[in-house]
Amino acid sequence: MIYRFDPGGGLIVVAVEIDGPTGSAVVRMALDTGATRTLVNSPLLVAAGYDLALAEDRIEVTTGSGIEYAAKVELSKVTALGMKRYELPVLAHTLPPSAGVDGLLGIDFFADRKLAIDFGRGELEIS
Repeated sequence: MIYRFDPGGGLIVVAVEIDGPTGSAVVRMALDTGATRTLVNSPLLVAAGYDLALAEDRIEVTTGSGIEYAAKVELSKVTALGMKRYELPVLAHTLPPSAGVDGLLGIDFFADRKLAIDFGRGELEIS
């Protein structure tokens, strides 16, 4: 599958649907090949019905401003770029409004897939 993006637009922003116990939401996430784990803004997870206080694991996350801890939450379903992932563990963390996105789509989402990014043509190829 090939998906187009604006190669001059800076971030590669992807529409991602997250399903939760009480609802679903379509969020804007930056495709981040430098992120080993997918990260979603905490308030969005809470709105979808996830109780972050019940998260058993807290993961150390290195950010631009230092080391922080984020709850690890297993999402029932995540859909993006024509792919569905079930029971995907993600990190719950609040990004600043200046980030302009609702989270980071990390390389864990692409496990067992080939992802090729052609910046010259503005294409993502997933196989």
